[in-house]
Amino acid sequence: MKQPRILIVDDEPNIVMSLEFLMRKNGYHVSIARNGTEALEAINQTAFNVILLDIMMPDVDGYQVCRHVRANPDRQETKVIFLSAKSKEADVQKGYEAGADLYIPKPFSTRQLVSKVQEMVATAAE
Repeated sequence: MKQPRILIVDDEPNIVMSLEFLMRKNGYHVSIARNGTEALEAINQTAFNVILLDIMMPDVDGYQVCRHVRANPDRQETKVIFLSAKSKEADVQKGYEAGADLYIPKPFSTRQLVSKVQEMVATAAE
């Protein structure tokens, strides 16, 4: 089986670096988008298994990116995990309404995140 592809979308370099390291260490092929616009371009070009998506970004926010994925018939297999500091009930609700498969508030446990990504990749592969 080919390496699962993960897209990390976050405008915070430290988070991107640690997530990239974590995902590569667990055997994933990792792509990075530093804002929503880059994310949309990447999603249009490549089918990712899982997208780790921040919500608050300067240009296109995570909700818009997620809706874009859900509106694309070729990307229906893609799992979207929101990683956000916005942890109010309404924000979480909005994330699921935008089409998220999972919403994990920051700060999060990297172990929990890795296991969730593994679950999603396994489900998608079935």
